[in-house]
Amino acid sequence: MSDNFAVAATPQAHAADIEFFVRRGMTKGYQLLSLLTPPLYTVFALTRYGRSHINVNRLLRATWIGGSVGIAGGGAFEYARSAYSNPEKVRIRRLHATYDTSSIRADDHSTIGGILFAVITPALFWKRATSLNLILGGAGIGSAVGLIAHYARTVTGDPAPTVPVPEIPPVAPH
Repeated sequence: MSDNFAVAATPQAHAADIEFFVRRGMTKGYQLLSLLTPPLYTVFALTRYGRSHINVNRLLRATWIGGSVGIAGGGAFEYARSAYSNPEKVRIRRLHATYDTSSIRADDHSTIGGILFAVITPALFWKRATSLNLILGGAGIGSAVGLIAHYARTVTGDPAPTVPVPEIPPVAPH
C-alpha cells in the first residue's frame, strides 16, 4: 500500500493530476459559457441593434463560439491554477473532485442535453441557420439545458448522493 503513495508523489502523477483538472476546467468552462452566452447575446443584440437583428443563426453561432471561449478559458485557468500549486494539494483536490457526485451528475446531464440538442436543433431549424451553427450551437444550448435540468433536480429535492472521500495520509517528500 505504501508503494501507491510513493508513486503518487512523482512528477508523472502531478502531470496526470494537471491533465485531469485541465480537462475538467474545459468541460466546466464550456458548460458555464454555453449557459450564459444565449441570454447575454440576446440582451447585447437587442440593446445594440434592435429586434430586427436577432435570428436563429446568429444566436446559435454566438452560443458555440461562447462555448469555445469557455473551453479555452477554463482549460487555461485550471492549468495555471494546478501547474503552479503544491502537488500534494492538487492530488487532494483531484481526490475530492473524483468523488464529487454532484459535479459528475452535472457533467452527465450536460452531455446528454448536448447530444440531444445537437440532433434536435437541426431538425427544427433546418432552413434558418447553417448546418455548422445548427449542430454546434444546438449542442451548446443542449449543454445549458442539461445543466439547468441538473440544478432543477437538485432544487426540487433530488440531490446527487454523497460519497465519502477516503482519507489518504500525506506523502513524505523524497
